[in-house]
Amino acid sequence: MTINANRQDDTLTVTLEGRLDTLSAPELEEFLGKYYASVSEIIIDFEKLDYVSSAGLRVMLKAYKAMTDKGGVTIRNANTLVRGVFDVTGFGDVFHFE
Repeated sequence: MTINANRQDDTLTVTLEGRLDTLSAPELEEFLGKYYASVSEIIIDFEKLDYVSSAGLRVMLKAYKAMTDKGGVTIRNANTLVRGVFDVTGFGDVFHFE
């Protein structure tokens, strides 16, 4: 998985490409963890994300919890397959999707 990021003021926009799975989830978790204290909002663009596993969902939930008292986490451009994983697990009701 490739992680690209752009920070503007208190907003971090992260673009993911590839698969968010058991192998790549720790990398995303470490990356996001560096920003929880210094940003008020995280936007994650899933346009080029092909797959998300339970390990990826765990990282997303951790981000959600870390950002709850701030601006939160927004997911953009999730394809039907990825969005379906969120919906089937009930996470579709937790996250804000654009």
